[in-house]
Amino acid sequence: MFKSKDAVSTETAKKTKSTDQGSLMMALLPSVILYAAAIVLIALTRDDATGTIPYWETFVPVVAFISLLSGFGQAYVRDQSYLFYTLKQVLHWGIVIGLLWLLHTHGVRAALDDQKYLLVLLYLLGLATLLAGLHMDWKFVFFGAFLAFCTYILAAPENVAILAPLGETFGIANAQDKPMAMMIGTAVAAFLASTLVLIGMRGAILSKRVSAARA
Repeated sequence: MFKSKDAVSTETAKKTKSTDQGSLMMALLPSVILYAAAIVLIALTRDDATGTIPYWETFVPVVAFISLLSGFGQAYVRDQSYLFYTLKQVLHWGIVIGLLWLLHTHGVRAALDDQKYLLVLLYLLGLATLLAGLHMDWKFVFFGAFLAFCTYILAAPENVAILAPLGETFGIANAQDKPMAMMIGTAVAAFLASTLVLIGMRGAILSKRVSAARA
């Protein structure tokens, strides 16, 4: 028997949900890794900033790799060539990693003490992630903003004063005395925001595939 177009569309949607899209938990795994690793590194940085520099330097290519993998869905929705998207990501993160290499090879790293170099590294990573989000994958906008916020808090003890109005806004008493808790809370908020973007993106992908099946 021949199936109607509506039946085909419904069947296609079900198959797409169960197979092509994969589970939401698997899709969230890269973000979970990023935020969990960042929180651990931030906690370690508060205790021993100098000792965490190699870990942060290693974290940069990890962020770059996850950024590359997680943006293919958005490229698909935009009808963007996967090759063009990959080249953009490689160029973007290649410039960032190349800049860090130049800091080491041209004496800039040696001219900075560990504290200042770490701040440069973290601000650079936050800005690069933010730009990657704006141009290639909106989920990374929230991660970049989270990194920039945490770097500002870590930069100087007096910067925790910014937490007071935030605490008042969300009903948290003495927020300036709880910087780590506030940074974790910011990570949770950023993660939830990126999850909403991911869910919206998965819906757009599903809708596009169903439309293609109807055509």
